Amino acid sequence: MSKKSTQVALGGVCASLCLALMFLTGIIPFATYALPAIAGLVLVAVVIENGYTTAVTVYVAAAILSLFIVPDKEAALMFTAFFGYYPILKGKLERIKSGLLRIPLKFLIFNAAVVAAYSVIIFLFGITDVLDEMGSLGKYAPLALLGLGNVMFAVYDFALTQVIFVYIHIFRPKILRRFQ
Repeated sequence: MSKKSTQVALGGVCASLCLALMFLTGIIPFATYALPAIAGLVLVAVVIENGYTTAVTVYVAAAILSLFIVPDKEAALMFTAFFGYYPILKGKLERIKSGLLRIPLKFLIFNAAVVAAYSVIIFLFGITDVLDEMGSLGKYAPLALLGLGNVMFAVYDFALTQVIFVYIHIFRPKILRRFQ
């Protein structure tokens, strides 16, 4: 099989897997944030095997389709706004040598994405249930939840680094080598 057809096949399989994981958010309601994060991890294989251009193409296809077919629109928007492209962007961000620049930039990207996603959810889609759920916690609930989100982002970024390491150093040489 040619290299181009292998790229297309891997891209299609990974886009389908992203959509399957995202579709599960309609079946498993408490997975609104976990499944988009896991779906984003699938794109690690595309970046490593096929490069950034193919990974971005797969992300765009999965993001657009998820917005149309995934029942949980909040999860679809979180995948589109952050979890889908961050694993692709992470490789570029890790090339920044200075941790004093790299780490705040990662958190800036995360916070901008979350605020933008929830602005779209509330003001464009008109899904005000998100605000109603926070009503009993007071007016500082969105800030507290964003703070907790930042803690979870730090865990996600660390876990993503570990997934990339395992893929490159264990899965790829020991498992994929058998199929080549």
